[in-house]
Amino acid sequence: MQRILSTELPAHVGATVRLAGWVHRRRLLKSVAFLILRDAAGLAQVVVAAPAVREQIEALTEETVVEVVGTVVANATAPAGVEVVEPTVRPLGPPAVPPPFDLYRPVLTAGLPTQLDNAPTALRHPTRSAALRISAAAVSGFRATLDGQGFVEVHTPKVVASSTESGANVFALDWFGRPAYLAQSPQFYKQLMVGVFERVYEVGPVFRAEPHDTVRHLAQYTSLDVELGFVADHRDVMAVLRGTLAGMVATVAGLAGGALATLGVTAPEVPAEIPAVHFTDALKIAGAPADEPDLAPAHERALGEWALREHGSDFLFVTGYPMAKRPFYTHPDPARPAYSNGFDLLFRGVELVTGGQRLHRHADYLAALAARGEPVEPCAGYVDAFRHGMPPHGGFAIGLERFVARLTGAANVREVTAFPRDLHRLTP
Repeated sequence: MQRILSTELPAHVGATVRLAGWVHRRRLLKSVAFLILRDAAGLAQVVVAAPAVREQIEALTEETVVEVVGTVVANATAPAGVEVVEPTVRPLGPPAVPPPFDLYRPVLTAGLPTQLDNAPTALRHPTRSAALRISAAAVSGFRATLDGQGFVEVHTPKVVASSTESGANVFALDWFGRPAYLAQSPQFYKQLMVGVFERVYEVGPVFRAEPHDTVRHLAQYTSLDVELGFVADHRDVMAVLRGTLAGMVATVAGLAGGALATLGVTAPEVPAEIPAVHFTDALKIAGAPADEPDLAPAHERALGEWALREHGSDFLFVTGYPMAKRPFYTHPDPARPAYSNGFDLLFRGVELVTGGQRLHRHADYLAALAARGEPVEPCAGYVDAFRHGMPPHGGFAIGLERFVARLTGAANVREVTAFPRDLHRLTP
């Protein structure tokens, strides 16, 4: 008999079926016992009346893996309106050691550190697994949207010979006796691949050795990177980003609607045109000093409130960041060279995306590095490629975990990350 999932039970009323999953909960009443079985799809209610089977159920522990064979009957009060009766129950492994928290409760009562210490079991809770389903759907939407626009998925090295962002926030390692680093981003490689495919994207891990211990930072996270050639300026990149986000949100609503419902959230609306403000105006809106070189979290929150109040939008572009705060490969604004053709996208008051137009002429790269007093040698292989003809191009990167955290309203990005890596955590 082929195994079916709990969500398929309504189509089998009157039939004998085989389920398999985890003992989610047992309710032992005087005349009857209930076994709530959990599988990848949801929950199934199994009614136990036979004394021998009841005795077996009483000996089981939560999270023990079992197989159940029984008859499906309709019951409006049961999950999905059906339940399984007259069951036989067969353990598929030894009795499970119960985790240090109850997975059957609507909300995990354990603190986040305890959940993370016991992630393999904590992630079984519907609220934790729902966030991961949303994450998977978001990546599916990201890929599908860009595939439909002629982008090619690429896979670039995660061990590199030099830092990508001209900073010291890299993880160093030994590469057969030579110094190497974990990649901060696929930036250099995705730009070079524009010279091959014109439009590329990548889904992969990036590593930042920054001593952040905040609710929004991870030392390793999943970056959704995009780069496209033959752009007029950063606004072409912003248009692609807007369409990509719309595709991601629509796919989340379609593929992970149940997960959204579990968390009690709705997918945000991506406006047909996301409002945009220049960095200098953003400082005024946020009440920041005019000489502030960057936006602090408090400024981002103020801008998010302003965008929602003035435009009814959860999203806001901030354009024209100062060149002093952007990497050397950023294209300056021709009309205001102290500012960049770069942008950030805020989602509900938190920076979600960084992007912009890149330099594409070899001489400009040499000049940009010289102006910053940085040597060419560490990134010579990257810079030299621009001697061989590269189109005007630009791109962006979305932090997946931060996107899911903002979408779900999670207070900490670790709540939507399966096995987070941060300043203090290397296990499990």
